[in-house]
Amino acid sequence: MNLKSERRGIHVDQSELLCKKGCGYYGNPAWQGFCSKCWREEYHKARQKQIQEDWELAERLQREEEEAYASSQSTQGAQSLTFSKFEEKKTNEKTRKVTTVKKFFTASSRAGAKKAAQEKIVKQGHLGRERNADNILRDLKEIFTPSWELASPTEVLAGKLKAEIQESKSPSPSINRQASIETDRVSKEFIEFLKTYHKSGQDIYKQCKLFLDTMTHKRDLSIEEQSECAQDFYQNVAEKLQTRWKMPPEKVEKAMDQIEKYIMTRQYKYVFCPETTDDEKKDLAVQKRIRALHWVTPQMLCVPVNEEIPEVSDMVVKAITDIIEMDSKRVPRDKLACITKCSKHIFNAIKITKNEPASADDFLPTLIYIVLKGNPPRLQSNIQYITRFCNPSRLMTGEDGYYFTNLCCAVAFIEKLDAQSLNLSQEDFDRFMTGQTSPKKQESDSWSPDVCLGVKQMYKNLDLLSQLNERQERIVSEAKKLEKDLIDWTDGVAKEVQDIVEKYPLEIKPKNQALAAIDSENVENDKLPPPLQPQVYAG
Repeated sequence: MNLKSERRGIHVDQSELLCKKGCGYYGNPAWQGFCSKCWREEYHKARQKQIQEDWELAERLQREEEEAYASSQSTQGAQSLTFSKFEEKKTNEKTRKVTTVKKFFTASSRAGAKKAAQEKIVKQGHLGRERNADNILRDLKEIFTPSWELASPTEVLAGKLKAEIQESKSPSPSINRQASIETDRVSKEFIEFLKTYHKSGQDIYKQCKLFLDTMTHKRDLSIEEQSECAQDFYQNVAEKLQTRWKMPPEKVEKAMDQIEKYIMTRQYKYVFCPETTDDEKKDLAVQKRIRALHWVTPQMLCVPVNEEIPEVSDMVVKAITDIIEMDSKRVPRDKLACITKCSKHIFNAIKITKNEPASADDFLPTLIYIVLKGNPPRLQSNIQYITRFCNPSRLMTGEDGYYFTNLCCAVAFIEKLDAQSLNLSQEDFDRFMTGQTSPKKQESDSWSPDVCLGVKQMYKNLDLLSQLNERQERIVSEAKKLEKDLIDWTDGVAKEVQDIVEKYPLEIKPKNQALAAIDSENVENDKLPPPLQPQVYAG
């Protein structure tokens, strides 16, 4: 089997990692293959189209409402005479039934009441048109105003009160204390950092506080809308630092890293794996899938890593530790740093094994193997969190974006992994997935003398368990066969008995008369000699 056929289910062309629009940046499966910039452009185009359609619908409904109101006014003038007689009769009937107290407070003239009713109808029509105009203005304001500046001071205050109530209901005081300590530490570091920026630092701090206050009010929105607000904030702040404060790109990048750390440390518990999404459900599905694939070996994935080498084994352990540690971080940039460290350990392990620099074709299978072996907690939630709230410039370019895109590809491969991807028959793949059997392990005689004794004992126990499993399967098979034989034997005996009964049916005859005594007809009984008596002879 050649190398090309072995890699047919794992190899990913590097061009597939880039944005499908051809801009040169890295794409992301969560953005349908686009990079952050192109995805936002496509999103805004779709949003503008939807707003235009809503605008046209609102105008059409308003025209229909005005036409209906005008027609009702003309119809009301034509029917006023008949309607007035009916109203007079109805009013007289009501007047006779009310008490004197109600009569005292009733309007003196029917014409005034009718005029008031007409004014009320006209006022409602004007209010309806004003409401439509207000809705249109609000939509326009949302289009042309940054999303974090839409909330009014009253709304922001209401959001703060709501946030305080939610925090007061938190079930774990220890977690809250830990989060509060970390938040205070990050806030102090952020303020100290901004002191070096002087006036621009003050402006950055005001923008961050305004954004946090606005996000407090927007917690009822969907996570996609909150993500859009964060991405808009990143983009506008970066543009302001470059255009207004004339900062160099290196300084802007450093400032954006600190801004992301400050705001996402405060927003983490509200936007990471929120209850309004299916992130937790996806986490459980991926975790269950990885557990079912525990039998996958490095040879099946063509992983160019020899774990028998102590240095390589240490690198694999460090890579697994880094990918697991990603869940403990609160800032998207820190989670990306864990992915980057994991990837660098993988490259080092491949380099030590092959004695040459690793290629991209070697990296992806090894990353898949590390994910399968480590089974990182809340993997999908962490990927979604990074995608939604990380500074988009980090995901579009650089090694962080490259490694993160490969991780997304690895997870997608694991979710769709099948027998063809591992060059297995469908029968073997199904048996491995159901746990009926497992791939053959390395024989104990071929172990290197430097291998840990615990690893040898583990594989020995696995072989023993495999043998016991096979014996149990044989016993169960034989027991089922014996059960079937007993059932067949019972059915055969029952059939033979039934055939004999049908062939020789049982006939029940009437009871015979009692036999008479032997001497009943002997009338000369008295003439018989007496019976012989035993005699004893002395001899």
